[in-house]
Amino acid sequence: MSDLGDWFRSIPLITRYWFASSIAVPLIGKLGLISPVYLFLWPDAFINRFQIWRPLTATFYFPVGPGTGFLYLVNLYFLYQYSSRLETGAFDGRPADYMFMLLFNWICIVITGLVMDMQLLMIPLIMSVLYVWAQLNRDMIVSFWFGTRFKACYLPWVILGFNYIIGGSIINELIGNLVGHLYFFLMFKYPMDLGGRNFLTTPQFL
Repeated sequence: MSDLGDWFRSIPLITRYWFASSIAVPLIGKLGLISPVYLFLWPDAFINRFQIWRPLTATFYFPVGPGTGFLYLVNLYFLYQYSSRLETGAFDGRPADYMFMLLFNWICIVITGLVMDMQLLMIPLIMSVLYVWAQLNRDMIVSFWFGTRFKACYLPWVILGFNYIIGGSIINELIGNLVGHLYFFLMFKYPMDLGGRNFLTTPQFL
């Protein structure tokens, strides 16, 4: 248990809380401590019944079962791996900037979720972070399943195809990639490579 505790404490701070919440909330729903119907993002309940917690719980909740358990574990691994790398890499020493990236991506995903009636937001947010990491490390060679190797910039689209095979849908992954691209373009590509103005600035309160 001490080894597990040491490993958990070694996870970067923001990733650690995100990772822990993504385990705790599905567990609470699975054990029936809170009914899962209160954890989904339902536009009517959020807007008309003022159940304002739903965007947050929908970000951490995933209905774990025999048909979804593997997909959940794979995405939990992606969360741990790529959020940790981003937090200790490009955003090392800049927790406020990393928190702002997560908030920006999350708000975009929540708005998309309300418009498109997406009830679960875990995978889109994870994929948006993975996309940003892949673009910042685009020429790095990464290894995927079965020994396949390719440049990191292709990783989000490989995972999209992989999750389609094991989960049967690509909407969550696609939304995550598009939101990640929006953040990367506005924060890095447009101001640095194209000489445009910087539209995104980390607010002082962070």
